[in-house]
Parts: sequence; structure tokens; C-alpha cells
Amino acid sequence: MQQPLEKFPQELQHQTTMEESMPTSLVGNGCVDIRGRTADKRTTGGWKAAPFIIVNEVAERLAFFAIAVNMVAYLVFEMHQSLPNAAAHVTDWIGAAYVLTLFGAFCADAYLGRFRTIIVFSCIYTVGMVLLILSASIDSLRPPKCIVRLCPQATDGQTGFLYGALALIALGTGGIKPCVSSFGADQFDEADVEEVPKKYAFFNWFFFAINMGAILGITVLVYIRENKGWALGFGLPTGAMVISTIILAAGIPFYRFQRPMGSPFTRFVQVMVASVRNHFNGVQVPHQTELYEVNTKESDIKGSQKLFHTLQYSFLDKAAVVTDSEADTGNRWRLCTVTQVEEFKSFIRILPVWASTIALSISFAQLSTFFISQANIMDRKLSSNFKIPAASVPVFSALNALILVPIYEKVMVPILRKRTGHTRGITSLQRIGVGLFISIFALIAAALVEKKRRDSPNPSGMSVFWLFPQFVLIGSAEVFTYVGQLEFFYDEATDGTRSISGAVFLSEIGIGSWLSTAIVKIIESATGGEDKGWLRNNLNKSRLDYLYWVLTVINAVNFVVYLWISVVYKSRGGAVGTVRDEGVVDMGDDGALMEKEERRGEFRGEAL
Repeated sequence: MQQPLEKFPQELQHQTTMEESMPTSLVGNGCVDIRGRTADKRTTGGWKAAPFIIVNEVAERLAFFAIAVNMVAYLVFEMHQSLPNAAAHVTDWIGAAYVLTLFGAFCADAYLGRFRTIIVFSCIYTVGMVLLILSASIDSLRPPKCIVRLCPQATDGQTGFLYGALALIALGTGGIKPCVSSFGADQFDEADVEEVPKKYAFFNWFFFAINMGAILGITVLVYIRENKGWALGFGLPTGAMVISTIILAAGIPFYRFQRPMGSPFTRFVQVMVASVRNHFNGVQVPHQTELYEVNTKESDIKGSQKLFHTLQYSFLDKAAVVTDSEADTGNRWRLCTVTQVEEFKSFIRILPVWASTIALSISFAQLSTFFISQANIMDRKLSSNFKIPAASVPVFSALNALILVPIYEKVMVPILRKRTGHTRGITSLQRIGVGLFISIFALIAAALVEKKRRDSPNPSGMSVFWLFPQFVLIGSAEVFTYVGQLEFFYDEATDGTRSISGAVFLSEIGIGSWLSTAIVKIIESATGGEDKGWLRNNLNKSRLDYLYWVLTVINAVNFVVYLWISVVYKSRGGAVGTVRDEGVVDMGDDGALMEKEERRGEFRGEAL
């Protein structure tokens, strides 16, 4: 017998309250320990496990940035590529590394689990680093030295060997990046009110670790490379990756593990197929009274909790409509559960937020290209004996992040918490919005400084510290937006889509890099090419400030779009309706009730 829709949430809430009142040291998020038992909070997870994960991230970022800031120089001076081609190849490589996070997340969610994915892809990463050392060490793997102006081109075999090494490093990055932050967050139980604030603190310190690795990579390792050679410059980060992988494995007794739950992409396609099939069969959700759900405590998705029904994207609900009571309910290509449908809805909900933050990644791509190109032709002398390497100038941005993260966590969050009552001071959507707003001023500062440098009587004599404001502002924008995105994409993901959700967030960095290259190419061809256009081989004759103004307009328009998206966004936490254990969900025919529930469940996220 079906129960009235209004009564079920009260009974469910009563049952949940009874369960929560029972004292237990076991986690409530489905994580297990290394022996496969439900994880115990007293011996696993929390800050007992997090340091091992953070150390691994420091080493991976150290290695990645050491390669990213040096690879253009390596391609130009060792492989004899032209500067435009070398810059394009490095940008494409960075883009590929972040887009490959989708593949890494798929492996984690469907087959390996997050921890094993990190270990496997760390090994792949290390193999790529070893091949890179060989390329830098063995003369036959590089073209001969230039003789006066005659520079022999690299052979296809030499280029292929190097690109093979870079491909393995990109693949390793793609497997590690989407899993590390999610695996770290898995160490904190969302059902424990004491561990939830610690999880958000972990996101801040995780970002701190990223910048610590970046600083070491673009300062110490750049200095070693310039003074000790390419082999040692690539060898040290390789050693760091090996040691960090060992350290990560050493934390196994303390970790909480989420079991792989099968391919989310397969489940997404099943929902689309079933909903379209039912649509063409004339199914109308408002006139149906039952949606299908398995009558077990956990959902049909292995290791995933059941999800409440929501009214948003109701077309997809047709996938869970029971059209034949005697049909095979185990065929997910014909009949999906409410949880499976809601999982797909949750993924769709985050896509507009994801799309409206790509503009920051386009701006951030300038940090490793044109920002460094500006620094390369400016006065970088700190003393008569020391000159800042151009590749190390982005340290301004990373140092700002290292300073700002502890200040935000220890000073700003408590102050904001008292004013707003929110656990994190401001919501993740608000934090992202602050970062997008700051990025506008970062590009304005870059445009103004470049115009001043170009109009200066001695452009090359202008101090590199004039670039400090744009580096600091773009770094501040990243602190707010990046950590806000970590929080948002993890919280809004379901149990079975955490890695994929994190990968979608990271893929925007790769897409931003590719879009940055596309914008540069479009502007180049539209304004007269390398000889007469805005962007020429000689930066002193270019109009780089015009490019920065274009990016400023893009960021401003994007910010307005983001404001609208965040205001109308409906959080997964604002879900309405219910999932029935009897095997069906009563949709009801009372339109007033549906409208009331939709208003009650709606979440309005404000960006500022």
C-alpha cells in the first residue's frame, strides 16, 4: 500500500534521527578501511591520513611546474624548435594533461577506485619523467648543437621519444589530479558535524600544497636547471615523485577507501536512452503516479546511498516511470531507479557553473606565456650578482597564495562566519564569484602595465616588479575560485560521481589553455599577422595590452553570466520529494503540492 507523500518525509526524518542518535565510531559515508570493513573514525581518516595525500600533491605539482616553465626553453634551445611552435606545443601539452583527467576519473569511479588510480598513474608519471631524463642526458636523443646560425632539426625519432615522455607525464597527471583532492575529502565523514569543517580546511591546505610545489618547481628547480643542466633539473623532480609515491603508500593503514561504483557514463547513457524511449511511447510524468526505486537500504548503484527525488529536469524522470508492472525491473536500459536519474541530474546541474568559470582559466594561461614573455625583456636584476630567471617570476602569484590561504582560513573565515552564520563564512558559489571578480582587475592591471612599459623610453629598463600587481591579483583570483570549485564540485557530486565531477572541474584548465591559444591565433590573423598585428615576435612592437583588454571584456561578461547562473542554481542539497522503500515514488497529482515543494527545496546561490 502506498503512503501519502506528505507523511513519508516525517517518518524518514524520524528514522534518520534515531539512527544519528546512536553512538558509533564508524563512518557514515560508506568508506571502508584496507581490510574492507566499515572505516573506524578513531583509527582512520581525518588528519591522520591527509598529510600523506598532501605530500604526494606537493611532489606532483613540483614535477609538473618544473617541466611546464622549462619546456619551452628545452624545445627551443635543445630541440631547435621555433619559439611560437614551442609555446604552442607546451600549451597543448598542458591542455591535454588536464583534459585527460576525465579518463583518470573514469578509471577511478568505474574500476580501480581513487587510491589505486593515484598509485598506478603515479608510476606512469614516473616512467615519463625517466624518459625525459634520458632525452636530456643522451646526445643521440637530441639534435647536434647549433653551429653559428645553423641549427639542425630534430629527427622524427628524437621528437617522438620526447613527445612519448611528455605524453606519459600528461597521462599520469590526468590520472592523479582528479583523484587526489576527492581521495583527501573521502577521509572526512560528511555525516559527522565535527569532521565537516575539517574537510573544508583540507581543501584550503590542499591548495596551499599545490602552490608550495609550484614555488619549489619554478624557483629551486629552475635555478638548478640553469646552473647544473637539464639532466639534474629533470632528475630531482623524478626522485621527488618516487619518494612521494612511497610516502602515499605508507599511509594505507590510515586511509578510508570508497569502492568503485561502476561507470557513471554508462549510467548516464542508460537514463537518456530510457527517458527518450518512454517519451516516444507517450509517457507523461505529471500523469504518472509511480517512479521506480529498489527496496533495499542502499541504492542499486554499488556503494552509493539513495538520493531524494527532485522536480528539476523532470523529462529525465520518464526513465524511472514503471510502464509495465510485470516487466524486468533489472534492465537499466529500459527502467532506471530514481537514484540513477538523480545522479545524472546532479551532474547536469554543475555544468553551467563549470562553463561559466572557464574564462578564468583562459586568463590564468597568460601566467605561463605572455606574463613570462614580458618578464623576459624587463629588468630582472636584484643585485649586480643575481638576476631573477624569467621562468621564476610566477613565484609572485604562488607566494601570494601561500600567504593568502592561511590568512583566509585562520582570520577571514571566523570573521565571516560570525556575520553570515555559514560554516565556511561564505558559500562556495560566493567564493568562486569573488575570484572571478578579482580576475577582471588582474587583466586591467596587466593592460595598464604593458602600455606603460611599451610607451616607456627604455622598455627593457623597466623593473620586473611592475608585473607584481597582475601576478598577485591573478593569484588571489585563483585562491578564491580554485578552492571554491574544489568545495562546490565535491559537495554537489553524488557518491558515484565524485572523481568525474572533480575531473570536469580540472578539464576547464585544459580547455582554457586551448581557448587561449585559439584567441591568440584569431587575434593574430585578424590584426595583420606576426609582422603587422597586435602580437608580433618583437614584444616591444606588439600591442599586447590590446589582448589584455579583450580578455578583460571576456572576464567581465563572463562574470555577469556567472552571477545569473549562481542566482538561479538549485543545489543538490535543496532536493525535494522523496524516495520510497516500497519500490515506487508517489509523484502525486496535486500541482499545488508540487509547486510548494519546489519553492521549499529551491536553493539560491549568490556570487557576491
